Amino acid sequence: MTKSEIRKKHKALRQELSYDEIENRSLSIANQLLQLDIWNHSFYHIFLPIQEQKEINTEYILNILAGKDKNIVISKSNFEDYTMSHFLLTDNTTLKKNEYNIPEPIDGIPILPQQIDLVFVPLLAFDTFGNRVGYGKGFYDRFLSGYRPETLKIGLSFFEAETEEFEVSENDIKLDYCITPNEIYKFFKG
Repeated sequence: MTKSEIRKKHKALRQELSYDEIENRSLSIANQLLQLDIWNHSFYHIFLPIQEQKEINTEYILNILAGKDKNIVISKSNFEDYTMSHFLLTDNTTLKKNEYNIPEPIDGIPILPQQIDLVFVPLLAFDTFGNRVGYGKGFYDRFLSGYRPETLKIGLSFFEAETEEFEVSENDIKLDYCITPNEIYKFFKG
């Protein structure tokens, strides 16, 4: 399957999910994360969901991070050059949806990509080799290319892995893990 075919398939699968299924699967993903030994870092980057796209509700993960007193980092997208700037999420952070319904900080304390220890990566689909398919703009691949090599990349998916390997480009960044409601996929050796 091509990336565009995979996008189409997984967008359709997502649209079939009810609100209750989204909440239940999102909570299961957060509970799966608690099984991983990933909580000894300082800066955790997380995406805020586009509700209209039926993305994973990351509020459960945000609550875990806040409960563990971690530094939470969120992004603001620049659609002119497909880059992101990153900000510390604080009690004073004001969020506003952009034209694509992505909740973003209006401003805040800037964080450099090199400061981030772990990134929760949004995706539409992934395969058993750690490749992911997103919306196709390359925001996360650009962002992850500027991180430290030891930065963990954890995909979050409502659905299990595609068994057929995706087409990949040289700019695609592989995941270290992908978490689904029922399974933890590990892609790196260690």
